[in-house]
Amino acid sequence: MNIRQEYLEYFKSKGHDVISSMPLVPDDPTLMFTNAGMVQFKDIFTGAVPKPSNPTATSCQLCIRAGGKHNDLENVGYTARHHTLFEMLGNFSFGDYFKKDAIAYAWEFLTVNLELPIDKLWVTIHNSDDEAYSLWKEHISEDRIKRFGDKDNFWSMGDTGPCGPCSEIFYDQGSEHFNTEEDYLGGEGDRFLEIWNLVFMQYAQTKQEDGSIKRSNLPKPSIDTGMGLERVIAIKEGVFNNFDSSNFQSIIKKIEELSGKKADKQTIGSYRVIADHLRANSFMLVQGILFGNEGRPYVNRRILRRAVRHGYLLGFRKPFMAELYDTLCQIMGTHYTELIEKKEYVKEQLVLEEQRFIKTIDSGMSIFNQELEKTKNIFSGAVAFKLYDTYGFPLDLTEDMLRDNKLKVDIEKFNELMSEQKAKAKAAWKGSGDSVTEGDFKTLLEKYGVNEFVGYKNTSYNSKILTILDENFKEISKLEKGNTGWVMLDKTPFYATSGGQNGDIGALKDNEHIAIIEETSKFYGLNLSKVKVENSDLLVKEEVEAVVINRDEIEKHHSATHLLQSALKIVLGDTVSQAGSLNDASRLRFDFTYPKALSKEQIKEVESLVNNMIAEGLQGDIKELPIEEAKKEGAIAMFGEKYGDIVRVVKFGDVSVEFCGGTHVNNSLDIGSFYITKESGVSAGVRRIEAVCGLAATKYTNEIISKMNEAQLEVKNSDVLTGIKKLKDQIKSLKAELLEAQNSISTPISELTIDDTKVIVDIVKNGDIKKLVDDHKNSNEKLAILLLQPKGEKVMLVAGSKNTNIKAGDWIKNVAPIVGGGGGGRPDFAQAGGKDVSKIEDAKNSALDYAKNNL
Repeated sequence: MNIRQEYLEYFKSKGHDVISSMPLVPDDPTLMFTNAGMVQFKDIFTGAVPKPSNPTATSCQLCIRAGGKHNDLENVGYTARHHTLFEMLGNFSFGDYFKKDAIAYAWEFLTVNLELPIDKLWVTIHNSDDEAYSLWKEHISEDRIKRFGDKDNFWSMGDTGPCGPCSEIFYDQGSEHFNTEEDYLGGEGDRFLEIWNLVFMQYAQTKQEDGSIKRSNLPKPSIDTGMGLERVIAIKEGVFNNFDSSNFQSIIKKIEELSGKKADKQTIGSYRVIADHLRANSFMLVQGILFGNEGRPYVNRRILRRAVRHGYLLGFRKPFMAELYDTLCQIMGTHYTELIEKKEYVKEQLVLEEQRFIKTIDSGMSIFNQELEKTKNIFSGAVAFKLYDTYGFPLDLTEDMLRDNKLKVDIEKFNELMSEQKAKAKAAWKGSGDSVTEGDFKTLLEKYGVNEFVGYKNTSYNSKILTILDENFKEISKLEKGNTGWVMLDKTPFYATSGGQNGDIGALKDNEHIAIIEETSKFYGLNLSKVKVENSDLLVKEEVEAVVINRDEIEKHHSATHLLQSALKIVLGDTVSQAGSLNDASRLRFDFTYPKALSKEQIKEVESLVNNMIAEGLQGDIKELPIEEAKKEGAIAMFGEKYGDIVRVVKFGDVSVEFCGGTHVNNSLDIGSFYITKESGVSAGVRRIEAVCGLAATKYTNEIISKMNEAQLEVKNSDVLTGIKKLKDQIKSLKAELLEAQNSISTPISELTIDDTKVIVDIVKNGDIKKLVDDHKNSNEKLAILLLQPKGEKVMLVAGSKNTNIKAGDWIKNVAPIVGGGGGGRPDFAQAGGKDVSKIEDAKNSALDYAKNNL
């Protein structure tokens, strides 16, 4: 049975819209990852946006709990149920059906569709929820309904927002299998397995000034449910551990095949960790979350390195995760087709990241084991930090390794060292960094709906001002002269920032006044433009001419970005994938996956290819297609984006086909010249190209020509390279003449003899004192020499020793501090620098004393 499909089809038959899984990176600044099915409906539940036309929905949502507040990483592999990535089945009612139908649907699906035995099912409710108790009695005997308090059976989104009691459905796995003192309903044992949580959102709560919580009834209660797919599959297959189900067993068997070792009681945890982490790493990569040193990419790195360390325990000494990927595709690729579409790219990224860690894992494990032998109670925080900072061992990986020995890290010391190293990534998640925008958006959506974007065909349009917002997004009737706010037009030609393309700027004009459009953005689907009123008040319901400025140059850069991606795939290989972009009127920036810096030849080849594509006069073809048809045409999708059933496809000849909602030139010839201005690294495995085209390219070339003209004047030669070569030859000749002149100045050097050793300690104002030291060593059998030379405000010191018991390095270390310096070297040669030339005589005297005392 395909339980995922069975669930979605069941609720579709009950009138629910089937909603696809939202990206793992949520549009929510408070969350690191999507961690529950309700996340994509949060704005509906909180009232930030109106409920949809169909107030019921169902989904199978990919979730990650491996970062921030919701972090199951440390438990994975050691319990039967914890996963970094899991699928959550859910059905939702936005003010439509409530407890009666939610309970009836759940019961019917479990007992009829899944055919779970009724005598194995138990239910818990909140101790105050008599309504749920009465409804459950229609389906299950009263002795199988248990009441619990807020801790177990009350759900809230936070101190403020919707909340309510919940009802959990449990499956009894049998006392013959689980019979510890914790194996009771509500206990910590595994006998009673929670499989489905029904949340009854019937209250709105607010936090009062005194800290207390006040609750009031919601006018239209809602339903949010969640059921873990992995748990249900395990139950249906009759196994007591999710990892023993078909969802994971094929991967575990593949690990056994690759390692040549069968899993046993001692090693099974490592097999389970690898199988789990493969899923999380793969889906994150598919959705554009790469490996890095902070935020979500760092979580991805931590997960992979934990898997690699467990592979190390099984004997793997080279990358192996990519060899498991095909097995994952066989299990999940039918539903999540992007796994197959991005197969080669994901494999490449897995191998590259494993190679980075494998380079240091042997050394790191050696240091870990050495410290472990010395550890009695607490593992050194300094060593844990060294493992993190030098060898790439995330802290939780070290903690995981200590777990088997029942030891803990000195976290206080680790955090102290981490704080000192401010430049390093911080493990603690502090949100996405995005700002939270609040305002009258729900009211606007209810009043006006989503306004229409007419900018694909128009850069000016006669529009009506539907409403005006102040800078805090509160609705106002007018915007006074000199003030700044936001305007919502009924039909707007202004493109809102999205898909890497900057939002439009422009103006609103009529006979009365001009208002400047400074930026355009989207808020909950509303296209709003930031406006500054210049000469008279701006009024609601006023009709204006909306004029876009400088769109042409943005379009040139956006279309050039599409051609650039195609050129990169031709030159570097098809596994190159977009990792981010920016297109404005003056430049483009394109981030892409590639393991190393491009050579000068590759950069030139890419630039030449793009210019050839431009010169071909490729016609831009933009159309809307069903998503499956677009994929068949080879359209490239952006990582992490969620697309609807109908997508906009932008095509330039046969060289570029992409999903894109942005604006573009009609023909590639409109782009003009294209120049790459910079290629650089963004993070491990991600490169960045910056480029210009159109008017920006003209400006770029004009600046180069201007600099060339200046250079011609400076080198006094129309052929700049020839002029530079002549200057370099002249400099080389002058340096040689200067050196010869300095060395020819015969500066007397003080000498004395101690026993049979010649001692030279002196201040030399001219010449190369390193050469002088070498010359004297070559011409003397036993010599101790230390020369000092003033260099402006600084001092240079060079010492040498030949066949004496004075060590030049020790001599320098003794003398250099007198002139505020330091240095060292070998016993026969050493040098140092000092900052205080005023103490040079003192240093000379000290050096002489040292020689006398040590010979």
